[in-house]
Amino acid sequence: MMPENLTPQRVVSLQPSVTVTLRDLALLERLVACTKYCVDVCPEVRQIGCIIVEDSWSAKADQIMAAKPDLVIASVPYRLESVAEIMKCGVPFLGLAPKTLDDIYKDIMMITGLLCLPRRGEDHPGATLVAKMEKEVQAMWQRTMGLARPLVYCEEWGKPLILSQTWVAELVEAAGGRFFGRPGKQTTEEEIIAADPDVIVAAWCGAGDRVPLEKIIPKRGWEHTKAAKNGRVYCINDEFLNTPASTLIQGLHALAAAIHPEIFARPDELRQIRSEPVPHK
Repeated sequence: MMPENLTPQRVVSLQPSVTVTLRDLALLERLVACTKYCVDVCPEVRQIGCIIVEDSWSAKADQIMAAKPDLVIASVPYRLESVAEIMKCGVPFLGLAPKTLDDIYKDIMMITGLLCLPRRGEDHPGATLVAKMEKEVQAMWQRTMGLARPLVYCEEWGKPLILSQTWVAELVEAAGGRFFGRPGKQTTEEEIIAADPDVIVAAWCGAGDRVPLEKIIPKRGWEHTKAAKNGRVYCINDEFLNTPASTLIQGLHALAAAIHPEIFARPDELRQIRSEPVPHK
């Protein structure tokens, strides 16, 4: 068993997903610095007096060192310059780059292994958290099995159009839909018109729930897609689809309500277009 004094006690988190995972593992007391985006997603950190630092994209060595950490944890997206800044600190650094739900589960277990001492007779907190997430995803699969599977266009960014990540595609499938395109890749307005999706979901990185749904449809010429005609255009809060942590479960339920509103009640995390649907021609 590792001596407790070798387990990191002062952690800097450069991404909201890391901070959420620390919260879920009941380890927020070890957090000495995090980003403003972490505070947005995990407001509990306001109670512990964290230093606010730049994130994985724009990390600054002097800010990190001011927190006197013994571990820095970051996650995508990165820039080479930012990674160099983190490495300059000379502090142990864990850099995460998940693509799938399975990757996210493994990252949770890795963080747990670094920060949690195994205690005989107690449940492993990371394993408990992962099992809870897996159970939610599997339960959703069971509820949507055998239903019609609408085509879902899900975007992570609006200019250029970038499709949501692989883990979102997995959540869309679990929620009873078919994910349009290749996850994480760029697409075009014309390709979406040609695909004619049944459901459009926007979850822009860093935008919270502020995607201008009523503007993007006419601006892109998407008024006559099935999604727009039927008012099936939605925004899901950024942190519920783009943060690779337990918050994805809220995103899963929001997706289910968007894809199968006849079965699932609409949660607060799901905002629907307010304009009137375009009449069928």
